[in-house]
Amino acid sequence: MFKFPKDLYVDVRLEESFDTNISFKQDTLQSQKVRTTKGAFVRVFDGQRWYYGSTTDLSQVQAQIDTLAAMATPNPEILEHPLVQAFEVHQERLLRYEENSVTAVPVKEKQALLESFLKYLDHEAIVNHTSRYVDNKTIKSFFSSKGSAIVFDRQTCGIRLGLDIAWGEKKDQMAVSKGAIFFSDLKELHEFFQAEIQKNLEFVRDAEPVVPGDYAVLLSPEATGVFTHESFGHKSESDFMVGDETMREEWALGKRVGRDLLTIIDDSTVLGNGYTPFDDEGTRGRKTEIISGGILTGRLHSTLTAVALAEEVTGNARAMNFEFEPLVRMTTTYIDKGDRPLAEIIGEMEKGIFVDTLKHGSGMSTFTLAPARAYKIENGKITTPVKISVITGNVFTTLEEVDAVSEEFELTSFVGGGCGKMEQWPLPVGFGGPYTRVRKLKVQ
Repeated sequence: MFKFPKDLYVDVRLEESFDTNISFKQDTLQSQKVRTTKGAFVRVFDGQRWYYGSTTDLSQVQAQIDTLAAMATPNPEILEHPLVQAFEVHQERLLRYEENSVTAVPVKEKQALLESFLKYLDHEAIVNHTSRYVDNKTIKSFFSSKGSAIVFDRQTCGIRLGLDIAWGEKKDQMAVSKGAIFFSDLKELHEFFQAEIQKNLEFVRDAEPVVPGDYAVLLSPEATGVFTHESFGHKSESDFMVGDETMREEWALGKRVGRDLLTIIDDSTVLGNGYTPFDDEGTRGRKTEIISGGILTGRLHSTLTAVALAEEVTGNARAMNFEFEPLVRMTTTYIDKGDRPLAEIIGEMEKGIFVDTLKHGSGMSTFTLAPARAYKIENGKITTPVKISVITGNVFTTLEEVDAVSEEFELTSFVGGGCGKMEQWPLPVGFGGPYTRVRKLKVQ
């Protein structure tokens, strides 16, 4: 397809992306956007340095290769370079969404579906609301001078409702969102959105400020997912460790960081927001156990970091789109399910906090979670709602405090937002897990 220059390593990433974005403010249509973008990212490596370029003109990809190659120094030994040797070579065509594609659904049908959810927002306490439908289908192609020829697609869609709720002096901003793979899946979510809207209304009406302090905290699958992503997932991205001996010592493989019940996984083969069958260097996606039975057993890698740390690639080199170079990023990251019923875990808690939904989270060595809905746990039962500003903790200390994970388990995806790293935001990721109990966290 392309003429690759001699004595250099070259790879080309082509992307064709289809997006729909429909939004309402109250009952008024604000925007209805449908667009298709095409572009390419080209890399050339001569054994000493990388040369990058991107273009939206696919007819100019060969010219881009030639221009970058002219800047590089030919290296007859390029195929013997450890980095080039580590690049995987695959020839595969993996198109899952040629049928049931969001591109085949008329935009009027997408708008009508979104409007069908607006009736649930007709409540005196909802003083303002916004709604949004989004979808994306991306086809990626990857070619390299080593012989890779890969084509695959990924697809997501979803609905998000934003609510301004006021019961007298009690006011809060809440949201309900749900992602899916197929448009038809969204048609089945009416009961979910009705129930979540009602929970938010009751929470704002009834919640009282929490008494600050240290509590045992039970995290829902959603909260577990964000907790795992923010408190631990970023720490597992190995580009933070290259050239940093302190980080490498802190992250020494074989180190015990939790109880036997704790296993944390990044799995790029899970369908949804984090689905990455091949990363942006052509590495096949896979399931990576970062913690196995409380022991650090792995980390997330690009080819560069895997070579630098003398470890195996994991397929985690991801770029937000064709305008950016790949970085080490998570895909779908979660705590593995346990073998204890949720009711049993709650039943043995005399005093604690249940975090049901979250507004946002952030973190590295320390992390912060901002709950949307949270409730007291008293004498083995979830009781009254409490307003919490933030929950904070230290990563490794908190992992050691995880003392129960449920057999109930859920993976999910947010609509809107995403993971941020450097200038690349928002990157779609998946998350979730079981209900997870942490013996002590600081609640404010």
